[in-house]
Amino acid sequence: MQNIVIFDMDGTLIDSKKDITISVNHVREVHYSLEPLSEEFIVEAINKEVRNLPELFYGTQEYKKKDMLVFEAHYEEQCVKSPYLYAGIQEILDALKNANVQLSVATNAPTKFAKRMLSSLNVAHYFDVIIGADAVSHSKPSPEMLYRILEHYDYDKERDRALMVGDNSKDILSAQNANIDSLFATWGFSPETDFANRVDTPQEILSIVL
Repeated sequence: MQNIVIFDMDGTLIDSKKDITISVNHVREVHYSLEPLSEEFIVEAINKEVRNLPELFYGTQEYKKKDMLVFEAHYEEQCVKSPYLYAGIQEILDALKNANVQLSVATNAPTKFAKRMLSSLNVAHYFDVIIGADAVSHSKPSPEMLYRILEHYDYDKERDRALMVGDNSKDILSAQNANIDSLFATWGFSPETDFANRVDTPQEILSIVL
């Protein structure tokens, strides 16, 4: 039997809102001469189940290539300047790994940024698979990323156990769509939820998984 835990990254493992905000505001200033947005506004926008981020961030109906290129070039350097692990994350990763739990990351961020950020925080080695939205046709709430991870483990529902941990309804819906269990983490970007299976501290994950 395999015990598999798949984590979301931003708002679940790490707090990255400062750097995301700085890079979004860089594009706003360079291309649109717009005033900066607050971290709170940007986090709320990112976590909405239905939203048009280019409209909210840049006043455009769809992402323009010039905006994407400038954001990615800026964020590649910015993304490792301020992120930090939430309290208790390092300890639970150690405990889960020591208990032979298989760990992976499924994030809607680009894979290269996820790997760069997790490496900079010295936790990338815990994860067998780190996969971002650029590596699949559809991001969460699609189950595609989760399917890719489960395939890596040769997952068998009758034999193995798999669990998704995330701070967003899209994480929970992706788990439902993949027919695996999920936990909603309230310490990150979304402190409020209607989902029944919630955890308020990382330590609660251990009692559930182990």
